[in-house]
Amino acid sequence: QGARLTAWELHKGGIPLTLITDNMVGHFLKSGKVGAIVTGADRIAANGDTANKIGTYQIAVLAKENKVPFYIAAPVSTFDLSIPDGDHIPIEERSAAEVTHLQGVRIAPDVHAAHPAFDVTPARYIAAIFTERGVARAPYNDSLRALARAGQPVATAR
Repeated sequence: QGARLTAWELHKGGIPLTLITDNMVGHFLKSGKVGAIVTGADRIAANGDTANKIGTYQIAVLAKENKVPFYIAAPVSTFDLSIPDGDHIPIEERSAAEVTHLQGVRIAPDVHAAHPAFDVTPARYIAAIFTERGVARAPYNDSLRALARAGQPVATAR
């Protein structure tokens, strides 16, 4: 999705980017060549914990370690304020065959595989959440509710 959709959208918008794979993140964050990280969200709990594609959490942890701000950009429709925190977000487990098979051939005989589709990034790693109605900042319980109620763009205090 990142290589096909996100990179295309950023390029189309004139935003400079360099496409890398997930396992390169630590190297580039440590190099000082990354000024910020912006990722999407599939679901955002009331406290700001955010579920997104698997691997997002580890990127957020590496960003914090390297003092690079980590942001979420997502529509208000991803807020689920009935869920108090990320521990209550169900995580889809995809077919193990997607990991153990390549072009229909089992590449890891007799090996069990786990394949969660999403992970949860705790709110403490998120600098801000950008939405079509404004920016949410910690404490997220308050700022997310304000944005969810708002019909007009809302700015939250820093």
